[in-house]
Amino acid sequence: MSSVKRFAWPALVLVVLLIAALPLPDFWITQLNYIALYSLVGLGLVLLTGVAGLTSFGQAAFVGMGAYATAWITLNTGLSPWLTLFIGLAITGVSALIVAGITLRMSGHYLPLATIAWGLSLYYLMGNLDALGKYDGLLGIQGLSILGWEVGQGRGFFLLAWSVVLLAALAILQLLDSRAGRAMRSLRTGTQMAEAMGVNTLRYKIIIFVIAALLASVSGWLFAHFQRSINPSPFGLKMGIEYLFMTVVGGVGHVWGAVTGALLTKLLEDQLQVLLPKLIGTSGSYETIVFGIVLVLTLKFLPNGLWSLVERRLPRTPRRLDWDGVAPLSERAKPATGELVLDVQAIRKQFGGLVAVNDISFQIKAGQIVGLIGPNGAGKSTTFNLITGVASLTRGQVVFRGDSISGLKSREIAARGMSRTFQHVKMIPDMTVLENVALGAHLRGARGVASAMAGLNRMEERQLFREAQTQLERIGMGAYLHEQAGNLAMGPQRLMEIARALCSDPALLLLDEPAAGLRHKEKQGLADVLRQLRSEGMSILLVEHDMDLVMDVCDHLVVMEFGTRLTQGTPEEIQQNPQVRAAYLGTEH
Repeated sequence: MSSVKRFAWPALVLVVLLIAALPLPDFWITQLNYIALYSLVGLGLVLLTGVAGLTSFGQAAFVGMGAYATAWITLNTGLSPWLTLFIGLAITGVSALIVAGITLRMSGHYLPLATIAWGLSLYYLMGNLDALGKYDGLLGIQGLSILGWEVGQGRGFFLLAWSVVLLAALAILQLLDSRAGRAMRSLRTGTQMAEAMGVNTLRYKIIIFVIAALLASVSGWLFAHFQRSINPSPFGLKMGIEYLFMTVVGGVGHVWGAVTGALLTKLLEDQLQVLLPKLIGTSGSYETIVFGIVLVLTLKFLPNGLWSLVERRLPRTPRRLDWDGVAPLSERAKPATGELVLDVQAIRKQFGGLVAVNDISFQIKAGQIVGLIGPNGAGKSTTFNLITGVASLTRGQVVFRGDSISGLKSREIAARGMSRTFQHVKMIPDMTVLENVALGAHLRGARGVASAMAGLNRMEERQLFREAQTQLERIGMGAYLHEQAGNLAMGPQRLMEIARALCSDPALLLLDEPAAGLRHKEKQGLADVLRQLRSEGMSILLVEHDMDLVMDVCDHLVVMEFGTRLTQGTPEEIQQNPQVRAAYLGTEH
């Protein structure tokens, strides 16, 4: 943790204590209490929408679950509110798992529509059950107390609510800066790259959905004991939209954007409810119109939210390289030189009537670089996708290290020791080069979400970053460790992808046009890296259009044309083959 971050947390705690001690009017303390409750829901939406790219309008329903669970149980059983917190979390967690299992398999507009339906269903359920008081709700809910001290609805509640917000923010920040967090942050840019790195994307989406629901449930629990009475109104679709509005305006991609959005929205709403009727001369919910205009302007001119303006001015401190002496990650057993690593047996891929790959067969042995070449549109990248499980086989079989991997998911294939890069660079642009490469070692770590949030993953993180630095220095990118990946030119981005693939400790490395965009000296450096990997026993399948590089480093070439295997042989044999010349240059008449 940087020195700035180390001092930031004590400063935030001090600010909370100072506000509680200041002689502020009770009205402002109450407003800050509501802002804390809204911030908790917003923190969940930062994970859900800002990190994972999932849109939910149903968070208010989870707030309602936490509120109604504690209200009904305390009123009917007399249990302590602190016990009902965990009962409410259990009910919310199970409900979120069920909803996530159904909705997160959807894509596009179906997910937000499904969460709207979920929110409406729960709202009408709350309003029509006699046990929950129908639309009149439940009254006489007891307040919270800690060791006999009555928390109340003023400064005591302020300290409790903001302590929970700060703890939740710290937990989420620690989560995002972890093995699990990097996997979560990879979801927004698409699942293909994440799955190829061994990330179970559906599992992480479900985890994020559940965490967001649990934070909303805690907010509901606090709300019930703060208000001392509840009804369905604060848990309807309107409030679900407002929660999302707050987070987007504040900065949905930033943890502190949730607090910023809640603060500005609550204060603006209160002021507009007073000012607008005076200006217009009539009463009404005119603040909704202003909020709509603010949202449009924010999306247009500040798509990353208001907090992005603050973040630009905060000092950026590079990650401490504190892993000297840390034990290296364990390595998988490598195949012996000359051992058959990959056996592609008559694989075929059809898209309707189009045959993209037509019964392609070839083999790769340990310590061998095999080039897969051919004109544009020959089917090389599709063949890559079939081998790595990104695309499904129509027929044929792929055998890797003696076991059939046909039909396996790409993350399952990655776990067996196959790693790849992509024709079009896939990365997380707002993470550093070091963090992007560390994602490649995802399968070599074991610490999960709970360990990360509690800060119990320090040693493993140091091991993962040590490996990432080693691979970056291995390919000559040691000077780029702290550079933001999105700022790199195309050449360094491709080299970064290779380092990320190497981070998984593969037995077979598949490189899809790694030299595209590289300058002459960078290509020479790449060739040296490939030769070094071959000398270490690495097997490599290379798709490349740079024939000088291909002829220089490859031991064997497979030539494709129109989805079929035209020929194969050594580079010298391929150079002299008239069929290959005709495929590349056209038949001589």
